[in-house]
Amino acid sequence: MKMEGESSPLKRNLTEWRFSQYPKYILLPIDENHDQIKSNIKNVVFSEVTPRPLERNIRLVCASQDALTNILDMDPDIANREEFTEFIAGRKLPYGALPVAHRYGGHQYGLWVGQLGDGRAHILGEYVNRRGERWQVQLKGSGQTPYARVHDGRAVLRSAIREMIASEACYFLGIPTTRAVGLVVSDEAIVRDVYYNGCPRRERAAVVLRLSPNWFRFGSLEILSRTGEIAVLRQLSDFIIKEYFPDIQLSDENRFIRMFSEIAHKTLDLVAKWQGLGFTHGLLNTDNMSLIGLTVDFGPFGFVDSYDGGYVSNCSDGEGRYALAKQPDVVVWNIGQLANALKPLLTSSQQVHMSHILKTLDTYCKNKILETFLMKIGLKEEQWGDEQLVEKLLDMMQQTGADFTATFRQLAEVGVLPVNSRDCAVTAVDASSSGMFEDERRRRMLSVNPVYVPRNWLLHEAIVDAEQDDYRKVRFLLEVLRNPFEVQPEAEKRGFSAQPPQWAYALKISCSS
Repeated sequence: MKMEGESSPLKRNLTEWRFSQYPKYILLPIDENHDQIKSNIKNVVFSEVTPRPLERNIRLVCASQDALTNILDMDPDIANREEFTEFIAGRKLPYGALPVAHRYGGHQYGLWVGQLGDGRAHILGEYVNRRGERWQVQLKGSGQTPYARVHDGRAVLRSAIREMIASEACYFLGIPTTRAVGLVVSDEAIVRDVYYNGCPRRERAAVVLRLSPNWFRFGSLEILSRTGEIAVLRQLSDFIIKEYFPDIQLSDENRFIRMFSEIAHKTLDLVAKWQGLGFTHGLLNTDNMSLIGLTVDFGPFGFVDSYDGGYVSNCSDGEGRYALAKQPDVVVWNIGQLANALKPLLTSSQQVHMSHILKTLDTYCKNKILETFLMKIGLKEEQWGDEQLVEKLLDMMQQTGADFTATFRQLAEVGVLPVNSRDCAVTAVDASSSGMFEDERRRRMLSVNPVYVPRNWLLHEAIVDAEQDDYRKVRFLLEVLRNPFEVQPEAEKRGFSAQPPQWAYALKISCSS
């Protein structure tokens, strides 16, 4: 008998491809009072709701071949079929779909804002691939849900392109992330005030097909704790442990402490990856923090160009709360809010234990970031003074306006000089006392320092063309970023690894999407 997820040929059409018969999320409370906008739903984790399809002149902008073949077991040619475009547009759902929207809350800019939820996203179902991996398939921009609040449930092409490219770029850069399969656009017009300055403009509606093992956030637990839904809080926490933390036994009386510790450390491992690649999320609210350590919800993100620890990618973040150098502290604060959410499940002694874990997180995060930067400059083992070495290098880069990505890439080409001191950043690339050869040092550095990242100016140019129905730059950028550590001649001709043009420094990215 063939088991779910057993190896099979790549599917060439959506008649062959289907969702799992038994999505795990049906084990959690689901509100079945369909399609009603509510602000005070209680005692549920999901709401059943049908996507609202795009209607006018739908076309495919781009698709990720890797996500298609290696996650969804689809032949890449399926992206050329009309049924695939209709799938992403919400017009043709594969067999076994059970669309739901997820309920969660969150702290935004440090303040509790209550219930939020998937206002324009629909989890369609789960797919178990030939590797046995279970993925939740979600449309974003697919219409209003019970959590839509005042918005229209749509996403604009501009933000959908950024989400699509960033998701796939982060994956190939080695940053844990949700994935994006494909993106469609229509001629349906929607209005957005891009910079919140009272000058709205008409844009076109788009939908992204996204993938993740789950879409649970810190806010998924916060909303249940804040509203006193403790039975559901316990049920969801046990579900998360069983499905995503298999090393923790449900019979363990300290299981919630262990889950918290794993989430906290996975999250800080993620932050170290961000810092090492100059990635600024831009909107690190607790509703945008994954419970399994993934980068989720790419809005006003940015990869820093000329290094500046104060770099703020989100023009709506006037106080710089989510600046590049502040991300570790903000994430530790967010983890503290997760700890507060779990307190109703803990005894007093367990709460003391949790407070002890919290006190260790700053040091853990600093050490992970230091470890990341030592790898970037070719050092295998930490020695006394290395923290000051990294700080000196970053200070020098900030003072000189050095390009973050290019500088670290070029350091790999610097030969090791015969000096004893580790004080000079450029000569601090260690061939190691164990006699590691120069080519091994270089290989190590090239493997962690990319040539290409999705710089805002590259995204901007691709978006400008896409808004005129020319998707070639979007597709080319997506293709280049599949191999961000390899020099690519055509990308070099187009200046993808060079210092950005002067006009690029005036670009502003907002939360508007």
